[in-house]
Amino acid sequence: MALNEALLRRLIETPGVSGREERQREIAREELGTLTDEVHTDALGSVIGTKKGSDDARVMIAAHTDEIGYLVKHIDDKGFVRLQTLGGHDPANMVSQRVIVTTSEGETLRGALQPARKPPHLAHGEEQKPPKAEEFYVDLGMNAETVKEKVNVGDYVVMDRTLEKVGDNYIGKAMDDRVGVFVMYEALRAMGDHEATVFAAATSQEEVGLRGAAASGSALEPTVVVALDVTLAMDVPGGGNENTITELGKGVAIKIMDGYSISHPKLVEHLRTIAERGDIPYQMEILPAGGTDAGGVQRLHGGIPAVTLSIPCRYVHTPNEMVSATDVEAAITLLARYLEEAHTADYAL
Repeated sequence: MALNEALLRRLIETPGVSGREERQREIAREELGTLTDEVHTDALGSVIGTKKGSDDARVMIAAHTDEIGYLVKHIDDKGFVRLQTLGGHDPANMVSQRVIVTTSEGETLRGALQPARKPPHLAHGEEQKPPKAEEFYVDLGMNAETVKEKVNVGDYVVMDRTLEKVGDNYIGKAMDDRVGVFVMYEALRAMGDHEATVFAAATSQEEVGLRGAAASGSALEPTVVVALDVTLAMDVPGGGNENTITELGKGVAIKIMDGYSISHPKLVEHLRTIAERGDIPYQMEILPAGGTDAGGVQRLHGGIPAVTLSIPCRYVHTPNEMVSATDVEAAITLLARYLEEAHTADYAL
């Protein structure tokens, strides 16, 4: 299977932080408009495409469109922009990056993200503490008057990184979770006949508390939810053994549990059976912390069977998130095959 690299690139490089996913919504409406029977957008900004089928089996696929990033919270008298973080950031990954500010007028401004600290030429050997997120600012290379004319408090900021192919892998910012969104679109394209109703939800505001998925799941009332997201691939220095979680190139991960949900055991077994029957490479995942949209839907309406299909990813929540093309292909195939037979399952306990 050759990946649709043009679509993946568009998803990765189109900015959209939590609560400001409007440009991702444009892509979602376009893609789901050709892949489903009807499309609507809910009040929190999730875009849902419905493939009509049985009312007895209603499968919600949830993949979030937001990426970690920042909001402009202050512009000082010299034109330097101060930021409010959205989502989980390690300040060590923020040092000396380039960023994109998207203004309220839709203009794209590029700048340098820097901590307020001395350069080594002036530090005179003194030890400097690691920077904190609130110490960073954006330098747009403009005078203060121009910055204040163009930029408003509330405008949003993301890392300035492109999608690149490295070896057999892809690297870029926002794999979390644009690669999951990509898998959802491509699985809908790859699936054959189905009897279940399928709700394909490109969700909002996952990085700030699974908010979009919870709202959508409440309205849709699915009988099962399958979240699509990245997970940690700790097959790198500092990981390994019992802390590996997943490995790149070993297949799609079927999640057993994470910090927000325990997957339904019969749903886990159903996916494992499909993978083994179809020779789809897979691995089992236990993630000790963090969560996915499955956790936002699982406890609704008295409880909904939930699971996450994960794409292993190195360097999560950095500008260099890396995934394997073969793992992405496996995720697409497993989800497509599951949707074809979702109506046959009985998840009663």
